[in-house]
Amino acid sequence: MAPRLSLRGSIAARLAVGYGLLMALSMAALSAIVYFGTVGVFERSIDNKIAASQARIRAAWRAEGRPAAMREIETQLHDRDDTDTEMLGLFDGAGRLVSGNLGRWRGALPAPGRLASSRMQRAGTPAPVSVRLLAVRLDDASQLLVGRDLEELDSVRAVVLRALLAGAAVSVLLAFFGAQLFRSILEARIGHIRRTSARIAGGELSSRIEVQGRDEFARLGEDINRMLDRIEALMEGVRHVSNSIAHDLRTPLGRVRGRLERALEASGDPHALALDARLAIEGIDGVISLFDKLLQIAALEAGVRTGSFEQLDLAALAADMAELYEAAADEQGVALHCLAAGPVPVRGDRHLLASALAGLIDNAIKYARAGGRVDIRAETGEAGVSLAVRDYGPGVPAAEMDKLGRRFYRVDQSRHLPGNGLGLAIVGAIAQLHGGALALRDAAPGFEARIVIPVQ
Repeated sequence: MAPRLSLRGSIAARLAVGYGLLMALSMAALSAIVYFGTVGVFERSIDNKIAASQARIRAAWRAEGRPAAMREIETQLHDRDDTDTEMLGLFDGAGRLVSGNLGRWRGALPAPGRLASSRMQRAGTPAPVSVRLLAVRLDDASQLLVGRDLEELDSVRAVVLRALLAGAAVSVLLAFFGAQLFRSILEARIGHIRRTSARIAGGELSSRIEVQGRDEFARLGEDINRMLDRIEALMEGVRHVSNSIAHDLRTPLGRVRGRLERALEASGDPHALALDARLAIEGIDGVISLFDKLLQIAALEAGVRTGSFEQLDLAALAADMAELYEAAADEQGVALHCLAAGPVPVRGDRHLLASALAGLIDNAIKYARAGGRVDIRAETGEAGVSLAVRDYGPGVPAAEMDKLGRRFYRVDQSRHLPGNGLGLAIVGAIAQLHGGALALRDAAPGFEARIVIPVQ
């Protein structure tokens, strides 16, 4: 059953009614143009002929008086030019017809100098006809009436009006059915979007709007689908984070519980009790650190630090961080090189960028082999400025590359090393805060992480 037409509750109904009204107004305007372009032309032609006829009769009157005017009237009535429609009459001061084919005029004569439409009887015809007349007052109180029989014009007007009425009826029907079709098309497209939205609200997050064509609804569907892809990815990320938090918290909390149990069992030994309490505190500190990193990521993704942006040089920042980590690299037997040549200006948060670069350097030193090398680069390219850290270690398997940067994700070969899989996620959030991105690639040999920031 089709939904009831409701102007208040349906934009499709309002658009359909607006479409119908617009079509009706368009047809009315077109009908007026057609009417005045046909009947109006005939009327103007008749008025011009009346004006020309009376001008010739008045010229004859001025030249030779009434006899000449009467001869001109007879000439016009018998010259075979519009003789079937011409209506001429010369009346004396008493209102009696002196010459012409007009019947006796009853009542007051028309006002001089003005065209008037009326009905009167022509000489020799039994019934009155519709006429258009011009009255002209002459010198001796005589009055000249010049007109045309409008019977043909009335016939043309009737034909045009019937055609326009028929066209108007057809137009109303077309407007009605067109409005219904317009409404049904709109409701079908909107209904498809609503049904998809209802399935998504019911839990089918994988449902998508079927995109048809390249019109506004297709572009809206594409925008909604991209939004749904993003929402689904975020929901998947939330589930992944929840699972990872539960998994990562279970181990340290289990250790804390075990140490507290041992502390209770060893309550008689102060040294054992102190050791277990210290280890429990370290475990709790690790859990607190985990939540601090999650809060840091949330704050970065919310963009709360953009107010502290300033103009800085990435090359100088890279040199400072290389100097800071040089001792830690020497302890691991890793050679740390800073390859930043020339200033690399950018607008950003100095502390956040330093923290991101520190995380990348720490990871590179951690995964580089003893005797290996880590390169730090600050450079300007087509995509903008960048900070890159590359190690020459074992690298990352190609199957794992797309998963890096997810929260809590760690490759299998690094699970024995300390960490919780949030380092690259924090670096990615810092890059995103600066309008950039974290690019990861297999350097073969080794692995490279690059923060790319576009420059306006």
